[in-house]
Amino acid sequence: VHAKQWRALATRYDKLAITYRAGATLSACLTWLRA
Repeated sequence: VHAKQWRALATRYDKLAITYRAGATLSACLTWLRA
């Protein structure tokens, strides 16, 4: 794997992790608000 490909993959994974965390936080907040 070339460094450029690795960097692109790492960036993509980082964005995915941030998006996943945001979605999990949002659903937790909504669940808490409904309770």
